[in-house]
This record gives sequence, structure tokens and C-alpha cells, in this order.
Amino acid sequence: MAGDLPIPLYEHVKRRMAEAILLGEWPPGMVLPGEVALAADYGVAVGTMRRAMADLTADGMLMRRRKTGTVVTGRTPQHSLRFFFQYYRLHGGDGRLLSSEAVVTDISRSPATAGEAALLGEEPGEPLIRILRLRRVDGRAVMRSHIALVARRVPDFPLDPSLVPQRLYLHLLDVHGIRISAVRERVSAGLATAEDRADLGVPDPTPLLVIDEEAFDQTGTLTIISHHRTLTDDHRYVNEVR
Repeated sequence: MAGDLPIPLYEHVKRRMAEAILLGEWPPGMVLPGEVALAADYGVAVGTMRRAMADLTADGMLMRRRKTGTVVTGRTPQHSLRFFFQYYRLHGGDGRLLSSEAVVTDISRSPATAGEAALLGEEPGEPLIRILRLRRVDGRAVMRSHIALVARRVPDFPLDPSLVPQRLYLHLLDVHGIRISAVRERVSAGLATAEDRADLGVPDPTPLLVIDEEAFDQTGTLTIISHHRTLTDDHRYVNEVR
């Protein structure tokens, strides 16, 4: 069970700092405050912050400069598998990671179909949390996603769309101790459906990239099944494993 594998506090801190870097909240060249100040900001011990910063430095996201301090490099992690699945993977034409906003348009709880139950290793009818989400870049909707996870594994998950966390994987780690450790994807091409065209604001016909995704936790248990339909006219979809 996930609860048998507690996540170290420095790992939580490291992931929050990595998120700030990857999403551009901490831009390249930014000089970070000292360890004592950062530890106070995050509400952790200095030793915990020091460990998180050491790992981020080893991953190439931070660098130490004499007389200057700790600087954000702007590089993606050298060991990106630990971070990559937690962030949006559409990049601009220049290769930069795009900042985006996830907007939940609907969330519900309903029984798993026979196919879903078989895939998740559950009994047919097991309650699932179902999320319909749009991903926006610069105010434009570019991805439409259906996401499902077993309700039993995420007790008290919010059913108000406005309360669903922006970073679902980070929420699972922080609140439920579920670490998404691997993702399997099947990628194909398709045409926008009527629902896609309404949500993405595109004409008929419009080609889309279609991604069927299965996300597994640290025990190898299938945790999330997702179906993404995304525009790629101004973006590149990047899936990187090193």
C-alpha cells in the first residue's frame, strides 16, 4: 500500500521547488534566497531544505556560484523521469516548456465499466472519480482530457470543480502518499469530435493528437487512466525518458 512507503519531507520540498522552476515561476538566472530563508518559507528544517537543494543541483536545475549563491539554471532535470510525468508536455516551437492552466469543467463519481474495472484490477461497478479538464496556454484551450481514478484510493477528493488541484500528481503525493512513478502512453492521430470542437474552439475537420495514458504508482499499481485530445499546430508534444 502507498501508506507503507512514506515520502520523505525533502522530496515534497524538492518537487515543489522543481515545479516553480519548470513552470517559470523561478526563471533562469534567478538567485534564490539562502537556505535559512527558504526553509522558513517552506516551514521545514534547514537540513531538509539543504537536502532538497542538493538534489536539485545534482539534477542540473540549480547551480552554486561563488559569491552569488544558488542560481536557477533553466535546464530540465538530468534525471527527468522523476519529475517529467508531473508537468505538461507540450512545448513551444523553440522547445521551451510552456506554462499552462488546467481548468476542470466537470467532475463526477460513477461506477467503472467492465473494461475500466478489468484495466484497473477492480470489480465492475467500483466507484471512479471522473474528471473532464481543459488545458490552456496563453488563454487558449489546447488539450481536452478525460481522467479517471479509483475513488476508494483518494478519500475526500473534492467533487467541486473549482477545488480540484491544478497539479493532480503532486496532490496525490502530498495528500495520499501516492507517487506516480511510471506512465504508459499510446499515441495516435484523430479528428476533433463535436465536443472537442466546442471546447477547443476549432472548425471541422481539425486533426488532433490522441493520447491514451496509464499512470502507475510506486508499487506498480495502475492508478490513473486518461484520454487526452490535443492540438499541436503551435506546439510539440515531448515525451522524454532518460
